[in-house]
Amino acid sequence: MHKLHKTQKVPISLQEAWDFLKSPKNLEKMTPKEMGFKIIDGADRETYAGQLITYQVTPLLGIKTKWISKITQVKHLSHFTDEQLSGPYALWHHTHFIKEIDGGVEMEDLIYYKVPFGFLGRLIHPIIVKPQLEKIFEFRSKKLIELFGEFK
Repeated sequence: MHKLHKTQKVPISLQEAWDFLKSPKNLEKMTPKEMGFKIIDGADRETYAGQLITYQVTPLLGIKTKWISKITQVKHLSHFTDEQLSGPYALWHHTHFIKEIDGGVEMEDLIYYKVPFGFLGRLIHPIIVKPQLEKIFEFRSKKLIELFGEFK
């Protein structure tokens, strides 16, 4: 099991942050183009517990993969959790937190994940998977700054 933990401060209100995060369609904006991310189904409503969202993603070597997530938990103006039901990971549990701070909000992502393919997966994790996840979250950080400005 691996853990990825990221935080970012953004100069917007708690309500603005929640309004942005609760729309699954915004995930497309927050994913690098080279990931080939496309929402297929389930993103026509704001995030709610029990929601199923189907994506297409191209995580490695141009191979298109279907990813199905279930929103398992939603707490208004606080957090929500998505879990992969089917997709490229052996396990994916991602909680998105927001909290109000002086001058804006702090957005926090806490992800627990397992790579597939046993021993081979453990070998490729530090070489391919972890760097790719870091790259995705670096992109997201820059995109939040582009959309909402830099926290001062």
